[in-house]
Amino acid sequence: MDDADRWRNMASAPRDGSRILVTVRPSEQGPAEVDVAYWARPDAFGIEGWRAGDSYPGCIIGYADPELKCWMPLPKANLSKNSPEMPTPWEGEDEEQLDGSGI
Repeated sequence: MDDADRWRNMASAPRDGSRILVTVRPSEQGPAEVDVAYWARPDAFGIEGWRAGDSYPGCIIGYADPELKCWMPLPKANLSKNSPEMPTPWEGEDEEQLDGSGI
């Protein structure tokens, strides 16, 4: 995790509840986008799986494994004037190096 600014295979994403950045695949609902997500264990409000970082009980936004293309750790806090915005979604052609194939 020393190279925090590169996209990684979803198979290596942490499943400990920590929040990460994910590339959500493009679909009929819209283009690819970056979201904050975390792995949630089963509870009274849903099954285990990837949830959006802004989910809360009663309003859960879940992602199926094929919806997520890749991940990276959240960036460290940088209070300088030149701190970057959210990274752009990964759109490379070498999909065999990433998890899932999409539909």
